[in-house]
Amino acid sequence: MLHDLIRQFGYPALILGTFLEGEVSLLLAAYLAVRDLLQIEWVALCAFLGTFASDQLWFHLGRHHGRALLARRPRWQPLGERASALLRRHPDLWVLGFRFLYGLRTVMPLAIGLSGYSWRRYLLLDAIGAGLWAGGLSLLAYSLGHAMEGLLDELRRYQLYLLGGLALLLTLTWLYRRRQGRSG
Repeated sequence: MLHDLIRQFGYPALILGTFLEGEVSLLLAAYLAVRDLLQIEWVALCAFLGTFASDQLWFHLGRHHGRALLARRPRWQPLGERASALLRRHPDLWVLGFRFLYGLRTVMPLAIGLSGYSWRRYLLLDAIGAGLWAGGLSLLAYSLGHAMEGLLDELRRYQLYLLGGLALLLTLTWLYRRRQGRSG
């Protein structure tokens, strides 16, 4: 039953998870690929789609409503200023690599959009960066999962609890960030 649900809804859930958060969703999906419940190629593709769509949304929000968004979220203002300073020095490098730095994933596309950066250039470089992130992290997590197969065999009898714990952790992280976003 659980396996059928994962096979049926795992990929759409991954797209949504990487749209909202990122790493935890991708790591959980890679674990499920190691367990042969998902295919790693589809995991990487879905992770790319989710993170790329999120980046594009935040970029366009920044381009059209960036100042208003930063004004409503005072906690983002220092991050927005830091992101803008980084962007002025090496814009293309930051567009390619911001997703690899924790804490800049949402505010950096917003700042890039606010900066007047070319949307065509952003589309291309963000696609490359999202592909590197999704493909690289998927394959790394998948490879590490196979390397740890012996340990996973020992934990197999607890996999339902582990999966439930990871899902709970993902949900709590999302709820916490959503609550922080409303209060900020």
